[in-house]
Amino acid sequence: MQVTTPRGPALVEIDEAADPRLLLVLTHGSAGGVDAPDLLAVRDAALAAGASVARVTQAFRLAGARAPGSPVKQDEAWEIVLRELRADRPALPLVQGGRSNGARVACRTAKAVGAAAVVALAFPLHPPGRPERSRAEELRGAGVDVLVVNGDRDPFGIPDAADAARLVVLPGENHDLKRDPAKVGAVVAEWIMRYA
Repeated sequence: MQVTTPRGPALVEIDEAADPRLLLVLTHGSAGGVDAPDLLAVRDAALAAGASVARVTQAFRLAGARAPGSPVKQDEAWEIVLRELRADRPALPLVQGGRSNGARVACRTAKAVGAAAVVALAFPLHPPGRPERSRAEELRGAGVDVLVVNGDRDPFGIPDAADAARLVVLPGENHDLKRDPAKVGAVVAEWIMRYA
Protein backbone atom coordinates (compact mmCIF):
# COMPACT_ATOMS: atom_id res chain seq x y z
CA MET A 1 0.00 0.00 0.00
CA GLN A 2 1.10 3.58 -0.58
CA VAL A 3 0.74 6.36 1.97
CA THR A 4 0.86 9.98 0.87
CA THR A 5 3.17 12.22 2.91
CA PRO A 6 4.38 15.80 2.41
CA ARG A 7 7.63 14.28 1.08
CA GLY A 8 5.84 12.11 -1.47
CA PRO A 9 4.46 8.58 -1.23
CA ALA A 10 5.84 5.94 1.14
CA LEU A 11 5.44 2.26 0.32
CA VAL A 12 4.26 -0.18 3.00
CA GLU A 13 4.60 -3.96 2.61
CA ILE A 14 2.58 -5.87 5.20
CA ASP A 15 2.93 -9.50 6.22
CA GLU A 16 0.01 -10.49 8.44
CA ALA A 17 0.33 -13.09 11.18
CA ALA A 18 -2.54 -15.58 11.35
CA ASP A 19 -3.64 -14.34 14.79
CA PRO A 20 -1.54 -11.21 15.38
CA ARG A 21 -0.63 -10.21 18.92
CA LEU A 22 1.56 -7.26 17.94
CA LEU A 23 2.34 -4.93 15.04
CA LEU A 24 6.03 -4.52 14.24
CA VAL A 25 6.86 -1.69 11.83
CA LEU A 26 10.37 -1.66 10.34
CA THR A 27 12.26 0.65 8.01
CA HIS A 28 15.57 0.85 6.21
CA GLY A 29 18.73 2.91 6.54
CA SER A 30 19.70 5.95 4.48
CA ALA A 31 20.92 4.14 1.39
CA GLY A 32 19.35 0.71 1.83
CA GLY A 33 15.98 -0.90 1.37
CA VAL A 34 13.50 -3.03 3.30
CA ASP A 35 14.93 -6.21 1.78
CA ALA A 36 18.17 -5.97 3.79
CA PRO A 37 19.08 -9.42 5.18
CA ASP A 38 18.62 -8.39 8.82
CA LEU A 39 15.21 -6.80 8.19
CA LEU A 40 13.99 -9.90 6.33
CA ALA A 41 15.25 -12.16 9.12
CA VAL A 42 13.50 -10.02 11.74
CA ARG A 43 10.30 -10.11 9.67
CA ASP A 44 10.40 -13.90 9.41
CA ALA A 45 11.13 -14.45 13.10
CA ALA A 46 8.51 -11.93 14.23
CA LEU A 47 5.85 -13.48 11.98
CA ALA A 48 6.63 -16.91 13.41
CA ALA A 49 6.25 -15.48 16.93
CA GLY A 50 2.82 -13.98 16.19
CA ALA A 51 3.52 -10.41 15.09
CA SER A 52 2.22 -8.81 11.92
CA VAL A 53 5.09 -6.98 10.23
CA ALA A 54 5.01 -3.85 8.09
CA ARG A 55 8.15 -2.84 6.21
CA VAL A 56 8.14 0.81 5.16
CA THR A 57 10.10 2.25 2.27
CA GLN A 58 10.21 5.90 3.21
CA ALA A 59 9.27 8.65 0.78
CA PHE A 60 12.83 9.93 0.35
CA ARG A 61 13.97 6.49 -0.89
CA LEU A 62 11.02 6.13 -3.28
CA ALA A 63 12.00 9.54 -4.67
CA GLY A 64 15.50 8.18 -5.34
CA ALA A 65 17.34 10.13 -2.62
CA ARG A 66 20.19 8.42 -0.77
CA ALA A 67 19.91 10.67 2.28
CA PRO A 68 16.80 11.45 4.30
CA GLY A 69 17.36 15.21 4.58
CA SER A 70 15.83 17.12 7.47
CA PRO A 71 15.07 14.95 10.51
CA VAL A 72 11.99 17.08 11.21
CA LYS A 73 10.56 16.41 7.75
CA GLN A 74 11.52 12.74 7.86
CA ASP A 75 9.84 12.31 11.24
CA GLU A 76 6.71 14.14 10.06
CA ALA A 77 6.36 11.78 7.08
CA TRP A 78 7.01 8.75 9.32
CA GLU A 79 4.29 9.78 11.77
CA ILE A 80 1.77 10.06 8.92
CA VAL A 81 2.60 6.53 7.75
CA LEU A 82 2.25 5.19 11.28
CA ARG A 83 -1.11 6.88 11.82
CA GLU A 84 -2.38 5.19 8.66
CA LEU A 85 -1.08 1.78 9.75
CA ARG A 86 -2.50 2.13 13.26
CA ALA A 87 -5.93 3.16 11.96
CA ASP A 88 -6.50 -0.37 10.63
CA ARG A 89 -5.06 -2.06 13.74
CA PRO A 90 -5.94 0.11 16.74
CA ALA A 91 -6.02 -2.77 19.23
CA LEU A 92 -2.58 -4.19 18.45
CA PRO A 93 0.39 -3.05 20.52
CA LEU A 94 2.98 -1.29 18.33
CA VAL A 95 6.72 -1.82 18.28
CA GLN A 96 8.63 0.13 15.67
CA GLY A 97 12.19 0.02 14.51
CA GLY A 98 14.67 -0.05 11.71
CA ARG A 99 18.28 -0.32 10.78
CA SER A 100 20.78 2.55 10.97
CA ASN A 101 18.98 5.79 10.03
CA GLY A 102 15.68 3.94 10.40
CA ALA A 103 16.58 3.16 14.01
CA ARG A 104 17.14 6.87 14.62
CA VAL A 105 13.70 7.72 13.18
CA ALA A 106 12.08 5.03 15.33
CA CYS A 107 13.70 6.44 18.47
CA ARG A 108 12.83 10.05 17.68
CA THR A 109 9.15 9.32 16.97
CA ALA A 110 8.36 6.51 19.43
CA LYS A 111 6.33 8.57 21.88
CA ALA A 112 4.54 10.56 19.16
CA VAL A 113 3.20 7.42 17.47
CA GLY A 114 2.39 5.53 20.67
CA ALA A 115 5.00 2.79 20.27
CA ALA A 116 5.45 0.45 23.22
CA ALA A 117 9.10 -0.14 22.33
CA VAL A 118 11.77 0.38 19.66
CA VAL A 119 14.08 -2.04 17.85
CA ALA A 120 17.31 -0.32 16.81
CA LEU A 121 19.40 -2.42 14.42
CA ALA A 122 22.93 -1.12 13.78
CA PHE A 123 22.18 2.14 15.57
CA PRO A 124 24.68 4.64 14.09
CA LEU A 125 26.06 6.10 17.31
CA HIS A 126 28.28 8.52 15.39
CA PRO A 127 29.57 9.02 11.85
CA PRO A 128 32.59 6.77 11.17
CA GLY A 129 35.71 8.24 12.75
CA ARG A 130 33.73 11.04 14.44
CA PRO A 131 32.93 9.82 17.99
CA GLU A 132 32.55 13.42 19.18
CA ARG A 133 29.31 13.63 17.12
CA SER A 134 27.38 11.19 19.30
CA ARG A 135 23.70 10.47 18.66
CA ALA A 136 23.23 8.75 22.01
CA GLU A 137 20.69 11.39 23.00
CA GLU A 138 18.27 9.94 20.42
CA LEU A 139 18.42 6.59 22.22
CA ARG A 140 18.03 8.18 25.63
CA GLY A 141 15.19 10.38 24.39
CA ALA A 142 13.04 7.59 22.93
CA GLY A 143 10.87 7.55 26.04
CA VAL A 144 10.21 3.80 25.66
CA ASP A 145 12.28 0.63 25.96
CA VAL A 146 14.85 0.30 23.17
CA LEU A 147 16.53 -2.93 22.05
CA VAL A 148 19.83 -2.19 20.30
CA VAL A 149 21.47 -4.88 18.18
CA ASN A 150 24.90 -3.89 16.86
CA GLY A 151 27.94 -5.67 15.51
CA ASP A 152 31.22 -5.47 17.38
CA ARG A 153 32.93 -4.27 14.16
CA ASP A 154 30.50 -1.45 13.38
CA PRO A 155 32.44 1.67 12.25
CA PHE A 156 29.48 3.79 13.40
CA GLY A 157 30.20 2.78 17.00
CA ILE A 158 28.38 0.78 19.64
CA PRO A 159 25.98 2.50 22.03
CA ASP A 160 26.49 2.27 25.77
CA ALA A 161 24.37 -0.39 27.49
CA ALA A 162 23.06 2.30 29.87
CA ASP A 163 21.39 4.08 26.94
CA ALA A 164 19.08 1.20 26.02
CA ALA A 165 16.78 -1.26 27.78
CA ARG A 166 18.87 -4.02 26.22
CA LEU A 167 22.07 -3.97 24.17
CA VAL A 168 23.11 -7.04 22.15
CA VAL A 169 26.54 -6.88 20.52
CA LEU A 170 27.07 -9.62 17.97
CA PRO A 171 30.67 -10.80 17.47
CA GLY A 172 32.06 -10.55 13.95
CA GLU A 173 29.20 -8.40 12.67
CA ASN A 174 29.66 -5.12 10.83
CA HIS A 175 27.14 -2.32 10.24
CA ASP A 176 25.16 -4.43 7.76
CA LEU A 177 24.45 -7.25 10.27
CA LYS A 178 24.43 -9.78 7.43
CA ARG A 179 26.87 -12.38 8.74
CA ASP A 180 24.15 -14.17 10.76
CA PRO A 181 20.80 -12.48 10.07
CA ALA A 182 18.87 -15.38 11.64
CA LYS A 183 20.54 -14.58 14.98
CA VAL A 184 19.39 -10.95 14.65
CA GLY A 185 15.85 -12.14 13.93
CA ALA A 186 15.81 -14.50 16.91
CA VAL A 187 17.05 -11.83 19.32
CA VAL A 188 14.44 -9.34 18.12
CA ALA A 189 11.49 -11.75 18.05
CA GLU A 190 12.15 -12.99 21.57
CA TRP A 191 12.39 -9.42 22.90
CA ILE A 192 9.42 -7.79 21.14
CA MET A 193 6.83 -10.36 22.18
CA ARG A 194 7.03 -9.18 25.79
CA TYR A 195 5.04 -6.14 24.57
CA ALA A 196 2.26 -8.21 22.99
